[in-house]
Amino acid sequence: MREVTHGDIRAAARVLLSHAEQEWPHLVARMLVQAHHADCYRKAMGRLHPGLGNGTLMSVALAKAPVAEPPASDRRYLTAIRAVLEAVLAWKAR
Repeated sequence: MREVTHGDIRAAARVLLSHAEQEWPHLVARMLVQAHHADCYRKAMGRLHPGLGNGTLMSVALAKAPVAEPPASDRRYLTAIRAVLEAVLAWKAR
């Protein structure tokens, strides 16, 4: 997976918002795996993955039609951001 940016975190959190909170860990873990897969594909084939994009978390998230970005003070949005950050930290620790 390519380097994670603030935009990646926000896009992934917006995807989570359209799902029940109990689904979030599985959903964000899957997005991380898909981003990694797309990055491996990009490196091996020299082009973007046809369904998963360029290997960023954002490209995977945007393909899942995230909801519009809520205000930064929205409690559920902040919780979704935390869920994404925790998943990314766990991913990096592996």
